[in-house]
Amino acid sequence: MIDRRMLATLLASAAVAPALSPRPSWGQAAKSKAVFYASVGSELTLYGMNVGDATLEKRGAVTLPANVQYAWPHPSKQYFYVVSSGGGPGVASDKNFANAFQIDPATGALTPHGQPQNLPSRPIHTSVDIAGEYLLTAYNDPSSLTVHRINRDGTLGARVDQPNRLDTGKYAHQIRATPDNQQVILVTRGNNAPGDNPVNPGSLKTFAFKDGVLTQLAAIQPGDGMHFGPRHLDFHPTQPWVYGRSRARTSFTSTGAMPRRASPVSPSSSRRRYPTLSRRLARAPGRSTCTPTAARSILPIAPPPRWSSKAGRYLRAARTASRRSRSTNRPASRP
Repeated sequence: MIDRRMLATLLASAAVAPALSPRPSWGQAAKSKAVFYASVGSELTLYGMNVGDATLEKRGAVTLPANVQYAWPHPSKQYFYVVSSGGGPGVASDKNFANAFQIDPATGALTPHGQPQNLPSRPIHTSVDIAGEYLLTAYNDPSSLTVHRINRDGTLGARVDQPNRLDTGKYAHQIRATPDNQQVILVTRGNNAPGDNPVNPGSLKTFAFKDGVLTQLAAIQPGDGMHFGPRHLDFHPTQPWVYGRSRARTSFTSTGAMPRRASPVSPSSSRRRYPTLSRRLARAPGRSTCTPTAARSILPIAPPPRWSSKAGRYLRAARTASRRSRSTNRPASRP
């Protein structure tokens, strides 16, 4: 059975495979071979995948110092970063590591690259910033994050000290840099399942990001966040849109643009800075009953410069379409 860790490794390796050979045409794809990585415990295995025959072939494996938790490729597709831990849900461990590997461009084989870095607790997610200069890692217990430098040769460097006080919420679950690489979003799941004790709010924590240093910007959630439960998000490749999956709701779709020169604010004042955001999230479908349902919200992100002139039009068009949909689907009044 494929668990969360194996699925995460498979998804991360999907971004690596296209770089191992020139991109084929659709007709050639069925005859070409791709590779992916899967982990069980501390073993990370390389498989060759024959698309035409729908078969897998084990080509090799590397062993990590602890159980694999998550993996992420470098933007250059030359390096692969894996975080591991001897702990698990509710189980603490002093064996927590981040390892760098070099990817063979011909075969996809992994070779240890530099020295591993010790991590403070069990990592639950890791990713690399858009420029490929920093490794971002999230931890769920206690909820926190770290930033490590990535050296020019792809090896992992020292941890970046964070001089600012950061609100990392409850139960961090994912950490990503925005497409312009000027902000980092920490997805904090919170605890709000029926059996959770205590119950904590979920939130999207946004930070300004420069030279590896984070500065608090805003905490984003519908209402008090008690029935939000965000888990993962991803960015549209060309538009200023964010798509996410939450624990309490089936999904949430976000769009919008943050002021290009947003000034840092304290978490307590974030709701005042984004009144439109708060009102829209509070009116999200399902908010009153807190049942699993699709929700639509507005998430401010700082888009690349080419997006700045278009973001307003996208937002206005979405609002117009929403109003038209509501007027079209409004039931006719009784005589």
